[in-house]
Amino acid sequence: MTEPGQPAEPVDPADAVAPAEPVDPADAVAPAEPVAPGAPVVPVVPVAPALPEPVRTRVIALAADVLGRMPAEERPTALAPFARFTPTKRARLAAAPLAAALETDEDFRAQAAAEVRTALPDVATAVEEGRPIPAAPPEDVAAAAYLLRPPGWVAYVEQAAADLAQHADAAGNAARDRAVVVLRQERDDARAAAKVEAERLRTDIAALRSDNDDLRRQLREARDRARQADSSLQQAVASMAAERAAAAVAVATAEAESRRLRRRLGDAEAAVEVGRRVAREGRSVDDARLRILLDTVIDATAGLRRELALPPSTERPADGVVAAVAAEAVRAGDALAVLPTRGLADDDPQLLDLLLGVPGVHLVVDGYNVTKTGYGSLPLETQRARLLAGLAAIAAQSSAEVTCVFDGIDRPTPLAVAAPRGVRLLFSGTGDSADDLIRRLVGAEPSGRPIVVVSSDREVADGVRRRGARPLAATALLRRLERGLFAG
Repeated sequence: MTEPGQPAEPVDPADAVAPAEPVDPADAVAPAEPVAPGAPVVPVVPVAPALPEPVRTRVIALAADVLGRMPAEERPTALAPFARFTPTKRARLAAAPLAAALETDEDFRAQAAAEVRTALPDVATAVEEGRPIPAAPPEDVAAAAYLLRPPGWVAYVEQAAADLAQHADAAGNAARDRAVVVLRQERDDARAAAKVEAERLRTDIAALRSDNDDLRRQLREARDRARQADSSLQQAVASMAAERAAAAVAVATAEAESRRLRRRLGDAEAAVEVGRRVAREGRSVDDARLRILLDTVIDATAGLRRELALPPSTERPADGVVAAVAAEAVRAGDALAVLPTRGLADDDPQLLDLLLGVPGVHLVVDGYNVTKTGYGSLPLETQRARLLAGLAAIAAQSSAEVTCVFDGIDRPTPLAVAAPRGVRLLFSGTGDSADDLIRRLVGAEPSGRPIVVVSSDREVADGVRRRGARPLAATALLRRLERGLFAG
């Protein structure tokens, strides 16, 4: 028991309201026993039937709403601790106290009945007037009848219980039907899936069998190849052994032949040595005889020279021919022909030094022929500058007239090149070449003037030679420039 003013003990939600035991509708109102005449009449109070769960939930919800709006002094003592809860929480935690208060507290139930008249006015009016309400939910009709308790309210509760049971049965049947449909569909789907899976498995099995057959065939082929390879290996080993035996025989034969040839070679060398010794002995006798004869001739010659008193000879026959040619050249005016150039190659820089030492010589250089022979990989401007610098040094070290000729064909404008001191610089004009210009320069000189033309062009060399000039290879000038020393 809870003392007045103390909060009630907490109640387990599962045990909040225990449903009442079912009561047979026939026993809901006990029949009145016979009353003796003159005895006092005691009114019969109908026994409340067990409320179906939906009806009970609806009644507790209405009572929970009423409890929250009741003044504190009017609330039942057992329900006071639950007044501060929300209606939903009160209905969940205070279900049993609310149900007990509705059965035992007439005032609380009256206020709950007033809530019914406010929340469900049409249902409350119909229940109090005893009219049927086919469109109203059974739980609302039963809750209104339970709280209002007009005459015959038990019948409303029983009818609601029957309707709810019928609805539950119908809902259960519908759920069962839906479940059956779902199960049938799942069964059909499972059968179809099983059929597809079986077909796939049959296909996989067929593929595996085919792969197995292929693997067996490949295994047989591999075994056949292995046997063939083994047989080939054995044959190769046998062949190699035979070849080794043959090679050993050949080596033995070759070694025997080599030993035989060495013996023959030794015999031949011994014979040669004997022959040499015999030859040396025979030659020594002949040499002695020849030496005696030569000494006799030399002694006789020396005696004859002393008796005749002959002087030593310093001239050669060819010297007379050279002197005659030089005299003819002097008479013809060819000063270069008398130079002592015997034994000098055409590209020897000493030859160029001798030619430059002739008084009044004119040196004509085929420019690009010389530069392309010596340093043709350089740019043309660099080639010209390098050659002109070397020719300027030659002009400064000698008294020769120096002229350098370059090709200028097909150039729209003449090259602006400054000639160094002592060097005449010429470019061939349009329609003319450096070779032509060199021939014109040689032809313009008077007959008898010494002219040296440096060019490796055979055509140029032959042309100037016919005109009385001395051609010289370009390599002679290049070697002379590299040496950097004037020997004239």
